[in-house]
Amino acid sequence: MPGQSAPILSLPNLTRRSFLRAGSFATAAVAIHPAAFFGQTPSSADRLAQMRQTGTTTPIQATKLRDNLYLLQGAGGNMIAQTGPDGQLLIDTSFSTAVPRIHEALKTLSPDPFNTIINTHWHIDHTDGNEGLHTSGVSIIAHTNTKQRLSTPQDIRLLNLHFPASPPAALPTKTFDRDYAMHRNGDQIDLVHFDPAHTDTDIYIHFAKGNVLHVGDIWFNGFYPLIDDSSGGRISGMVAASDKALALSDGETKIVPGHGPLGDKAGLQGYRDMLATVRDRVAKSKSEGASLEEAVAKKPTADLDAKWAKGMMTPDAFVGQVYRTL
Repeated sequence: MPGQSAPILSLPNLTRRSFLRAGSFATAAVAIHPAAFFGQTPSSADRLAQMRQTGTTTPIQATKLRDNLYLLQGAGGNMIAQTGPDGQLLIDTSFSTAVPRIHEALKTLSPDPFNTIINTHWHIDHTDGNEGLHTSGVSIIAHTNTKQRLSTPQDIRLLNLHFPASPPAALPTKTFDRDYAMHRNGDQIDLVHFDPAHTDTDIYIHFAKGNVLHVGDIWFNGFYPLIDDSSGGRISGMVAASDKALALSDGETKIVPGHGPLGDKAGLQGYRDMLATVRDRVAKSKSEGASLEEAVAKKPTADLDAKWAKGMMTPDAFVGQVYRTL
């Protein structure tokens, strides 16, 4: 495949801070490289087990966003919980091993029954807890593509990870193609599909009254993102998705990224501009006939790295993603 010889990940970036900021995919990165120094290649199953192990040891921190909306952060992707008489709603479910901690966190927020899950996309660090949380009466809502991908074996080529089909209890029970709206706990909640961006399964969840927006992994707040081309991800889609989210936001909107700290419109705007800048620079090189390796060698992110090269994705790896998905 074109681009396989380009650098993918680099150990110097995998500090404790970048591990915590990048979450589960940093775990995958850690698992990919150390054994390579000893002539070994850990299996995908071993790396997935290591990723899940973080769910058993990482506490879940709850931050109040609005009256009945909370940000939950632990292993895996960022979650939102909504409480109220219509029942607790949870956006994303982390790893299967985090389920007991999630239950504990929800119980501390309110006594309301837990009855609804929403998945922002299909990746393991956002859906692996589905099965354990899908008790009687709990529905799982997601985009049609999320159910399709969870129902069948999947790969993330960039991280050399393979995923078997999820068990039936982990699959969404209600799906939609373009958008889905519901009124719960005094708020209008809109679920809308992004065109392919991080994956082809991405959605945003907008709490209209609360003025809170969860955008999933179209935003890695503070660092270069993963663009999963194995699942239809595209750099131009990342830019377009950011634009779509910005159009929904104002100066008071609390925007929850898939990974990284809670954000706002100004933060998302800066991230969007970085994506567009790198896309345009790499597109120019590609249009002039540069190979992937040549485009990477030009270091088109050099003036951006001090701010954005703080997660699991090295500059070279990010440029390679952009080139391949143009």
